[in-house]
Amino acid sequence: MSSEQIEGRNAVMEAFRAGRGVDKLFILDGCQDGPVRSIAREARKHDTIINYVSKERLDQLSETGAHQGVIAQVAAFEYAEVEDILNKAREKGEPPFIFVLDNIEDPHNLGAIIRTANLAGAHGVIIPKRRAAGLSATVVKTSAGAINYTPVAKVTNVAKTIEELKEQGIWFVCADMGGEVMYRLNLTGPIGLVIGNEGEGVSRLVREKCDYIASIPMKGDIDSLNASVAAGVLAYEIVRQRIQSVK
Repeated sequence: MSSEQIEGRNAVMEAFRAGRGVDKLFILDGCQDGPVRSIAREARKHDTIINYVSKERLDQLSETGAHQGVIAQVAAFEYAEVEDILNKAREKGEPPFIFVLDNIEDPHNLGAIIRTANLAGAHGVIIPKRRAAGLSATVVKTSAGAINYTPVAKVTNVAKTIEELKEQGIWFVCADMGGEVMYRLNLTGPIGLVIGNEGEGVSRLVREKCDYIASIPMKGDIDSLNASVAAGVLAYEIVRQRIQSVK
């Protein structure tokens, strides 16, 4: 399934009405006629990111040359709800294991993390709506099919979502160089693994919501791992501890 760009006022409005997962909406700056206002209202109702851009930018983005001042970028794959992830854990009779991604921007990293999440037995992945990669064709391809089995939910506020999940008994560990070495932490039970942005790591607000901060031992000459590699290392320490805890 490939990502899709929808252009033209009627086509974009129909995409919203049909419940398509519109990741981003581009509107001609200054265009405020009735149909465009209706589209913007629909986008806000779905909490879709709206970008007001110049005619030059829209023309550059357009694949058809007939955008009518409106272009929508539609997700290549359908998003799940957070509750779908929790239900998957219940169906398997397992304590929830969730990946929470704080502004991962590289679609290759996102696809690789979804693949790792599936292989590590995680029940789903949570990503933010803003300043992060969505489920593009690149993500779908890089996940190597894992996207078909691992639900991905998109949320407005990662920190708030963590708070809500903590109320349901899930605790959270985030990856950060300043934390406790991961081997010394108890990573069993219902758990959310938080992985931060490629450059800045986990944001301060999200880090403050986490119960534990885990560091990965570094023995080389550089001091950081690629986000998807860090996710894999920590995920498999969780897997190791889960296996040991049921022996």
